[in-house]
Amino acid sequence: MNPTLLAVFAHPDDEAFSVGGTLTHYARQGVRVVLACATRGEAGKITVPGMTVDDLGAQREQELRRACEALEIEPPVFLDYHDSGRYERTRHDDPRALMNVDPLKVEPKLRDLIADLQPQVMVTFDPHGGYGHIDHLQIHRAASAAFFSTGHLPGGGPQRLYYTALTVQAAQNLSRMGEGLDPQVYGVSEGTVAVQIDVAAYAENKRAALKAHGTQTGEQSVMGQMSAEERQAMEAMLLGHERFSLGGTRTAIPQFPLCGLFDGLAGFEHLQ
Repeated sequence: MNPTLLAVFAHPDDEAFSVGGTLTHYARQGVRVVLACATRGEAGKITVPGMTVDDLGAQREQELRRACEALEIEPPVFLDYHDSGRYERTRHDDPRALMNVDPLKVEPKLRDLIADLQPQVMVTFDPHGGYGHIDHLQIHRAASAAFFSTGHLPGGGPQRLYYTALTVQAAQNLSRMGEGLDPQVYGVSEGTVAVQIDVAAYAENKRAALKAHGTQTGEQSVMGQMSAEERQAMEAMLLGHERFSLGGTRTAIPQFPLCGLFDGLAGFEHLQ
């Protein structure tokens, strides 16, 4: 069986910030890397001054396709829900907005995808959704549920589930940059980190993926308005290492922390 990694996120650009380097890292080792995106980011905020877009969802879909090319992975799979938005853009009355969809209705779509792809490894948001976005929380719940309900599939379903992990220091950096996070809530202790991937070698891939999400990374974005010092700190956080906690496993853990996402999975010992 070919090694396959399934990453499940909510919006175009989630992958670039949180796991972009890891996706390239495994793609270069011959792993089939598939990104499932729940929405097309229809309720995002355009951060380029003077830019107008007739269909933001279509625009962001194309941005994600370009980002996947930059990360050297195959085109994304869309689950076809709507972005719930945030703040004044929150779509309370949209029945297809992910915040208004029962996660138990999202789970069957992911189960079907898992049955088709037969991934050994799944990656999704942590239980706090990174920084608490409702769509992140929803997709975390659905992806976690799908992992646990697919053990009966041929091959035993995915063998490992990982969550993106912010360290306390990373959460402190995000808090200083305007997200208002309590580092002790949104950050995890170093002892919680099960896998740390050095992604420095893929910095240019990750920069190109972030740049591909042009509507979200313009001059009026959080990153666009950072001071040189803040940007340097952010780049050090984004481009150095990507960390994961363990959400579930169907195999024994050979050591902790693990050497990689496939560590201890029979037949995939060569993947680090």
